[in-house]
Amino acid sequence: MFTPSQHDVRRFFCDTFRKSRENLILTPLEIIAADWISQHPEYDVALSDVEAALEASYPVDQGQSNPFLHLSMHLSIAEQISVDQPPGVRQAFQILSRKNNSAHEAHHEIMECLGEMIWNSQRTGLPPDGQAYIEALKKRCSQI
Repeated sequence: MFTPSQHDVRRFFCDTFRKSRENLILTPLEIIAADWISQHPEYDVALSDVEAALEASYPVDQGQSNPFLHLSMHLSIAEQISVDQPPGVRQAFQILSRKNNSAHEAHHEIMECLGEMIWNSQRTGLPPDGQAYIEALKKRCSQI
């Protein structure tokens, strides 16, 4: 399993942002990342300076959103949907996309459930509970 460091992730997104802006050839993963970056122009400043990105802090208690975490979650969700893992995530995405009339908003709803699963895992010290994640997604899908 590939486990990049925080700096690796930040360099990846900053480099992808730069390469995309310069119309350079992107890897398949960079193409997906560049698409999500383009949908979040509010992150352009954070992505334009690698050294500042490596030093930046995004304290939750100060209400700051971490652009690198947000983009990483978009990539994770895109991968989950592409392989339907955990089983049912693709169907939930399709339902939420129709419900929201937006694939992007569907990702954000999924992101909330994914974040909750990760937070619970970190809090309890137990492995992530994929079944609880899918149940949370099903609950969102059934809400109107």
